[in-house]
Amino acid sequence: MTRRALGIMVLALGLGLMWSPLAYAQNFPSITIHGGNGTPSQTLGILALLTLISFLPAILLTMTAFTRVVTVLSFTRSALGLQQTPPNQIIIGLSLFLTFFIMEPTLNAINHQALTPYLAGHLTLLQAGQKALNPLRLFMYQQTRPSDLALFLNMGHVKAPHNLSQVPTLTLIPAFIISELKTAFEIGVYIFIPFIIVDLVVSTVLMSMGMMMVPPTLISLPLKLLLFVLANGWSLVVQSLFLSFHGGG
Repeated sequence: MTRRALGIMVLALGLGLMWSPLAYAQNFPSITIHGGNGTPSQTLGILALLTLISFLPAILLTMTAFTRVVTVLSFTRSALGLQQTPPNQIIIGLSLFLTFFIMEPTLNAINHQALTPYLAGHLTLLQAGQKALNPLRLFMYQQTRPSDLALFLNMGHVKAPHNLSQVPTLTLIPAFIISELKTAFEIGVYIFIPFIIVDLVVSTVLMSMGMMMVPPTLISLPLKLLLFVLANGWSLVVQSLFLSFHGGG
C-alpha cells in the first residue's frame, strides 16, 4: 500500500499541481520535439517526470494533511517540555504515514480516476493531471475555512464562486494552508492547557514550601510524562487529528 501511495503521489499529484499553469499556457505556441521515428522524445518524458518528482516535497507539505499533522505533533512535544524527544526524524516519519492514512480516500479516488486510466492508455498526460487534481481540490476545499478562502479571493480580485469548479487552484492552495495552520494551532492550545496547569501547580507548591531554588521543570516534567502516559496521550492526539479531518472537526 505504501509503494502504491507513493506512486500516486509522485505521478498523479505532480500532474495535478502542474495542471493549472499548463492550462493558462494553452494560448502559447506549442513546441514538440520528436524522436527519429516521429514519436515524442522519450528523453523529454523522463525529464518531465523528474521535474514532477522534484515538486513532490512541495505537494506533500502544502496540499495534503501533512501540515496539520506535523504541526500538532510538534506542539505535543513542546507541551511536554521535551526538546528532542521524540527526535525530528520520528515526528516527520509518523506525520508522513499518518498523512497517507488520512488521505487514503483521496488517494484512492486519484488512483481510480486518473492513475489507472492513464496507465491503461485511456487518458493523456494532461487529462490525467486534470482528473488527479479534482479529488485533491475537493479535499482542500472541504478543509478550508470560508473566511480564509474569501480573503485570497478578494486579494486576487476573483469573483465570488458559486461552486468548487469556479475556485482557482492557485487561490485554493494558500487558503488551505493557512486554514490548516489555524486548525493545528487550535488543537495545540487544547494540548497545552493541561500541561500548563501542571506547571502552575508545581510552581505554586514549590514556592509555598520555600523551595525557590528547585527548578519547577525538575518536578513537573516527570509528572507531565506520567500524566501523558496514563492518559494514553499519543492515541488521543492521533485520534483527534483523524477526527478533525473525517469527523467534521
